[in-house]
Amino acid sequence: MNRTIVDSVWVFLGCEFMPVLVVENNSDLAKIWASHLRRMGPWVDIAATVDEATDALIKKDYRVVVLDLDLPDGSALGLADIISYRHPMCKVVLVTKSTFFSDGSVFRNVPNACGFLSKGTNPHDLAALVTHHMPDQT
Repeated sequence: MNRTIVDSVWVFLGCEFMPVLVVENNSDLAKIWASHLRRMGPWVDIAATVDEATDALIKKDYRVVVLDLDLPDGSALGLADIISYRHPMCKVVLVTKSTFFSDGSVFRNVPNACGFLSKGTNPHDLAALVTHHMPDQT
């Protein structure tokens, strides 16, 4: 079978069944996270603001959202509420440079949160956590 066809089918399946949204205003960091995620299979979109993320969530049904709690527009928790209401099956991996939620209270505030990581977490570890929470495709 033609290798290009196989690659196209894989990309199509990844796009259709395993989309991930990365919401991070630091474009370099977002690209690093997206690159590590793509190596593990999912199709990844990047949004730099809550507005961009909201638009993306209207257009596509994401399986996992990686959400920076330190977005400059300050409404990341509001976006997490939108995700839990409009996409209740979507998992949210929260990242922050702050220690504000270090007591675990973020899991009470964001019902579909499945992980809480420091922004300094190894990108491979972030990708492993995200793919761990992807629904099984079988």
